[in-house]
Amino acid sequence: MREKLNGNPMAQAGVVLVLLIAVGFFLLKGMGGGEEGEEAAPTEATVAVEGTGVTGTATGATPGEAVEGAIEAAGEQVSSSAATAVASSVPAPPLPRDVTSAYESGKTVVLLVVRDGGIDDELAKDAVEGVRSVPDTAVFVIPVHEIARYAAITLGVEVDRVPALVVLRPKNLSEAGPEASISYGLQTSQSVEQAVRDARYNGPTASYHPE
Repeated sequence: MREKLNGNPMAQAGVVLVLLIAVGFFLLKGMGGGEEGEEAAPTEATVAVEGTGVTGTATGATPGEAVEGAIEAAGEQVSSSAATAVASSVPAPPLPRDVTSAYESGKTVVLLVVRDGGIDDELAKDAVEGVRSVPDTAVFVIPVHEIARYAAITLGVEVDRVPALVVLRPKNLSEAGPEASISYGLQTSQSVEQAVRDARYNGPTASYHPE
């Protein structure tokens, strides 16, 4: 058991949580002794998971409920943090060759992620067809079940729903590495063309500061 804890940070965090439950419960229980019959005020409890910076706070009708709620909140954060760490540590698969070739050749790459049968998705597919004829533009319509093949792009712009229009800025205009914009929902031919123009813009910018 000792070897498992020493080699597994998540197991260590789990033990800390268990200890916090036990210590927090008995401390709060020992502080309970009021007169019988009085309505107890809600109790707030906060726990911290050592070595992670994660805390959980909850309020309960009794000290025990408050501690349990705080532990549950902290546990959810630990699980979420672990999932994020695992996802970020797993490298994305290589992009399909035609996408890589289009980007490396300096084209504006347009990706449209859609699901089958969606009304907005079908309209968006029609909208992107209009930019296929635009010089130096490469259009790719991606069924949502194939999105993992494009994770190197879709994870970077955090695609979380469809239809999603992702436009990559041409490589020769991206000084600090690949750049992309994302927009969701209904698309028109005008909105797609504007996204392509915005991706290619290489002129001065101005900001407005109201007095």
